[in-house]
Amino acid sequence: MSSIPQITDNGNSVSDFATKFMKRFHISRLLFKCNAGKEKGIPVMDIFRYLFCMMFSGRSIYMRIKTGTFEGAFSKNTIYRFLNDARINWQRFTVLLSTEIICRFMKPLTDEKRKDVFIVDDSLFDRSRSKRVEMLARVFDHCSMKYRSGFRMLTLGWPDGNSFIPVSYSLLSAAEDKNLLCGGKQYDGRSLAGRRRRQSRHKATDVMAELIHSAQCAGITAKYVLFDSWFSSPKTILELKKQEHPDTIAMVKKSKTKYRYQGERYNVKDIYSRNRKRRGRSRYLLSVPVFRRTQWWN
Repeated sequence: MSSIPQITDNGNSVSDFATKFMKRFHISRLLFKCNAGKEKGIPVMDIFRYLFCMMFSGRSIYMRIKTGTFEGAFSKNTIYRFLNDARINWQRFTVLLSTEIICRFMKPLTDEKRKDVFIVDDSLFDRSRSKRVEMLARVFDHCSMKYRSGFRMLTLGWPDGNSFIPVSYSLLSAAEDKNLLCGGKQYDGRSLAGRRRRQSRHKATDVMAELIHSAQCAGITAKYVLFDSWFSSPKTILELKKQEHPDTIAMVKKSKTKYRYQGERYNVKDIYSRNRKRRGRSRYLLSVPVFRRTQWWN
């Protein structure tokens, strides 16, 4: 087997880029707002800058220590304490940082005629080999159509048609006790750790509304919310329209839920069967007004 050549990264150029990025978007101020501050010792910005530059080097902290290329002016324990500090609100940090990037950098480059959109999706955080991870749960994998041990990573993003900016996230466990494999520690419900654990036990649709609300409160605007059929229940769509006021673009899943169409009540399958395929159009592209309780859908 041929050996893999070692690519020497230009550490100075990456460090200069990181410094310019942090100054332009006021990273130090954002970290201070998220409780990532220190009264003495190694400055927080030095640790954050080192972790930021390490992402472009292609090596982890362990490999840097193993190969003797660890160049930080602090020990590895300092980094681990910084990353594991439960007082730092990383969820709020990503929202504030994405707000700075979108409002100060992306918005001036985006045409006003282009529609603002929120995209919500979840992915499997597989921990199949783990047995004692806190709040480990049985999660259904849509790709393999099987239950696996792990978590669900719910992600909220903002695209402009060319770029995608991650706005917020939430690591979800099981909403029902029967799918929970490991319990969690007891924390004060008023603390950040307690709120995160309580949020992880909520339904994904409820957490989605929380993430969108926090993004809008930070100053990010969007006229539409996009998600797949897994989230497209009538209750979720009506709640988003009622609370956050954005319209929803989603694929309605097949279910027993009935909608009022042409004076009668039909489910999605019956509505499709009553509309003929249009010439030159896909049979899945159908737009008809339906009535669900007190709201008209199109």
